[in-house]
Amino acid sequence: MVDPSKVIATVTTSRAGQRQHMVDEQLVARGIGDPRVLAAMAEVPRHLFVESALADRAYEDRALPIGGQQTISQPYMVALMSQALELSGSERVLEVGTGSGYQAAVLARLAARIFTIERVKPLADRARDTLDRLKVYNVVIRHFDGTFGWSEEAPFDAILVAAGAPAVPEPLIGQLKEGGRLIVPVGDRTSQRLQKMVKRGGTVCVTALTECAFVPLIGSHGWRPARASPASPAAIRDGMP
Repeated sequence: MVDPSKVIATVTTSRAGQRQHMVDEQLVARGIGDPRVLAAMAEVPRHLFVESALADRAYEDRALPIGGQQTISQPYMVALMSQALELSGSERVLEVGTGSGYQAAVLARLAARIFTIERVKPLADRARDTLDRLKVYNVVIRHFDGTFGWSEEAPFDAILVAAGAPAVPEPLIGQLKEGGRLIVPVGDRTSQRLQKMVKRGGTVCVTALTECAFVPLIGSHGWRPARASPASPAAIRDGMP
């Protein structure tokens, strides 16, 4: 009987060249310089977080659909957001919008514990299965409205929101530690500005990082659900405009 873990290890190794090319051409060349982020991006097998039919496109500089009108973010955006969190390895991090689980897998190599929330249950279940197969055990997934955060596990050293919000959800600011970093795309349903917020003295200092286009953040402190056809822009955007 074939050992599934050995099969995954073989497949992962076979794409190592593609991952390194992605790191060199899409990340380093565009200003990503944190060595820990670059190492994580070179290690995590992105192709295992997409449908097998899209595996050959997994390392392209673009977002890809993962079902449920959600996407796996383009590699550059994953790296940019991860770098902006300034993680040293000891942090507890909240991610809002698990999606495929790829961003969580990258963060799992950069921090001590990742708490990630996904409102689409099939995606949450699939992400858990992929992370388990890769033996990523420091990630906890919850099926819930992520705009409420995760109060039972708060406060967090860092929070990453992987969907575009009309405004920063207030519960997330309240769950951020003093000195903590929050990365969130803020704007309308089709385009946003990626913002970095640092909590100091109970207030947040805001820095704009880049223009971006993420799928909408759906929830009580975000956007209301809207119908979208499979071919709509919401099915393919999640990264740079």
